[in-house]
Amino acid sequence: MSFTLSSTKTRAALRVSARVSGELLLVLVMAAVTVWLLGRMWSVIWPLVVGLLLTTLTWPITRYLRRLGWPPALAASVVTVLFLLVAVGVVALIAVPVASQSGELADGVVEGIQRLREWASGPPLNIGDDQITGAFDSATARIQDSVGSMVTTVVTGVSTVVNGVVTAVLAVFLMFFMLKDGPRFLPWLARQLPGRLATDVPTVAARGWETLGGFVRSQAYVGLLDAVLIGLGLWVVGVPLVLPLAVLTFVSAFVPIVGALFAGFVAVLIALVSNGPTDALIVLAVIIVVQQLEGNVFQPMIQSRGLGLHAAVVLLAVTLGGSLAGIVGSLLAVPVAALFAVAWNYLREQLSVPDPDPLSDPGPDSEPDPDAAPSAVGSSA
Repeated sequence: MSFTLSSTKTRAALRVSARVSGELLLVLVMAAVTVWLLGRMWSVIWPLVVGLLLTTLTWPITRYLRRLGWPPALAASVVTVLFLLVAVGVVALIAVPVASQSGELADGVVEGIQRLREWASGPPLNIGDDQITGAFDSATARIQDSVGSMVTTVVTGVSTVVNGVVTAVLAVFLMFFMLKDGPRFLPWLARQLPGRLATDVPTVAARGWETLGGFVRSQAYVGLLDAVLIGLGLWVVGVPLVLPLAVLTFVSAFVPIVGALFAGFVAVLIALVSNGPTDALIVLAVIIVVQQLEGNVFQPMIQSRGLGLHAAVVLLAVTLGGSLAGIVGSLLAVPVAALFAVAWNYLREQLSVPDPDPLSDPGPDSEPDPDAAPSAVGSSA
């Protein structure tokens, strides 16, 4: 049995393929233009994003105060001041114990370097003092040769710190205004949009707000879990500064990947200079186990429940965000993916056709009920 291609169906399929390809190309072009515009406005968008995340963290307290009858401006002011006090307290809780034991830590660093030097001079390395001195002189010469690049790096680092301070200040001010005027934003937005957009956009924005709140709460749960487990491990091993290290672990959990690495490095370093290499290796093992459990078990499970995303989607989103935009991409990958899921679910709801109710729609082949009331058309006839 032979088949012959239909020229009419072939041309129709090609036309449909060309139309779909053109529409996809237009969508990709618009997405690229949107990303380019966001990149140009990043100095404004980044403080707005940070302020929005801080608002989701502090809004429950503000809402409680407003329900008690507090004026919006007073409630927002009190919550903002409390947030700043908590932030300063966290910094003090980390810095004050470290400063009080800075002398012991400095002596531990010197002793650790001396132990490392004695270990390197023995078997199997057998590195002599003259070789160590030569390596030190070579490193000094390289540093002197690269003074210009080091100055450039320092200037870049200072600029980054200044930009971070400016971003933090703007984010706090934006948080205050969002706490004060946030409930009036969606009604205002509905009045500015025409037609159906006046309903669709505020609805998606409200669902996105709930999603961001779930993201911040899940990050707090993950950070608390890390802080408790790592703090217990440090306490069992006998490492000093357990409480500051636990607080640092909790705070760094809000910055994916780099935050955990930084907190773990600090904990291992303090264990090395205070307790020796054996306890440092034990602490390193504890941190690796906890971070593996957090990254592969706890965080996907908690975030998938709080954001309505599958655990695999959370892992892929963090990986993709980190490869595209580094630390910022890792931080924003999961909430952005959750917001896309919110918009997609709402679009599916609007485009889906509701299933007919078999009880209310008897169908054309069923017999009419003789006791039923006449329809409007029948009565007018």
